[in-house]
Amino acid sequence: MENTETQVSLDFAKECNYITSEKCKELLEKSEEVGRMLNHMVESPEK
Repeated sequence: MENTETQVSLDFAKECNYITSEKCKELLEKSEEVGRMLNHMVESPEK
């Protein structure tokens, strides 16, 4: 849930010209990667 909020904040920052489109894309990709990692950890806590 918080990851989605972060992505919304990144979109907002881009639209307000606080960050460039390229930086937004880079950070969104990292956010998605972290989301996948967290999801894997939740689904496989024994590892």
